[in-house]
Amino acid sequence: CPECGKGFGKSSNLVVHRRTHTGEKPYKCCGCDKSFSDRSNLAKHQRLHAKRRPLRCGDCHKWFKTRSILVTHEALHTGERPYECPECRKRFVRKADLMVHRRIH
Repeated sequence: CPECGKGFGKSSNLVVHRRTHTGEKPYKCCGCDKSFSDRSNLAKHQRLHAKRRPLRCGDCHKWFKTRSILVTHEALHTGERPYECPECRKRFVRKADLMVHRRIH
C-alpha cells in the first residue's frame, strides 16, 4: 500500500485495503442507508436484515430497528395521521410531533 506500506498477496485485497484510507464505501445496502467498503461486509450486514424480516416496510422495503419506527414510517405511505390536536384539529403522523405542536396553543 502506498499510504502505509502494508503488503498484500492479491491486488484485490490491496484495493479493499486502500478504501480504509480513502473512506470509499461502494457497496450499498438496498434495505437501509448503510454502505460498506467490501462486498463481504455488505453480505454480513444483509444477513442481519434477513433475521429481522418483520421489520421491513412492505411499500419501499426499507428496514427498521423497532416496530414503532416501522409503524410511523408506514403512515407516510398511507397518509394516516392518527394524532389530532384537540385545540385546532390539526393531525400528525407521530405523537411526538403533536406534543411539540401543542406548545403553540
